[in-house]
Amino acid sequence: MKITGIVLLCALAVPLHSQEISVAAAADLHSSLDEIAAQFQKSHAAHVKVVYGASGNLFQQLQNGAPFDIFFSANSDYPKKLEAVGLTVPGSYYEYALGKIVLLVRANSQLKLSQGLQVLLDPAVKKIAIADPVHAPYGQAALAALKSQSLYDKVSAKLVTGENISQAASFVLSGAADIGIISMSIAVSPSSKAQVRFAEIPADEYPPIRQACVILKSSREQKLSNEFEAYIQGPEASKIFSEYGFRLPAH
Repeated sequence: MKITGIVLLCALAVPLHSQEISVAAAADLHSSLDEIAAQFQKSHAAHVKVVYGASGNLFQQLQNGAPFDIFFSANSDYPKKLEAVGLTVPGSYYEYALGKIVLLVRANSQLKLSQGLQVLLDPAVKKIAIADPVHAPYGQAALAALKSQSLYDKVSAKLVTGENISQAASFVLSGAADIGIISMSIAVSPSSKAQVRFAEIPADEYPPIRQACVILKSSREQKLSNEFEAYIQGPEASKIFSEYGFRLPAH
């Protein structure tokens, strides 16, 4: 009986998730992709491990052989570059969302967001947070919006850059910056929406933020990776992306 009990305990200790995929994902996806992964795991005997960061940094890691199965970028350029050098599964490129940028301030800020980007000229604005445009597509979109309104030269000295869009948002939340140009997905996330106010920046003031994913050829879990990407294309994931402020591209 004792032996049987030990065997039973060992059986119960075996993880329910027999497989795992590792996902490299842009920081703007933190809340939405966590939610999507949790839903996926409910119907699959698998675990989805997600590492978030600036798309450009993740791209460099993947070029150097980082062991990820899927890459979710905040733009289409990095996945296409990986595809061009043969590092992705043919046919796995998929544009899953169109991102949006917003002006973000703390909830108690007196800045008038109804002014749009012109609010950045307010004397009360000393620091403006954006993601590092060298590595982060949302930082590139922020610069494009500033230049489209002929504001870049007037406010460039006020810019403070976060390593990724999550860090840029944290500058605003902590008071290290007075205002930020941030992804809408972070502005509406459960962890920050009660602490902030935001105003969407019109889409015609910056190039479309086309976000795409690819499966890596080096993946040892290509079947499960394909299943996860198929789930990303389905109605449940699309609904979650929409709830976090993403637009869905036409396919």
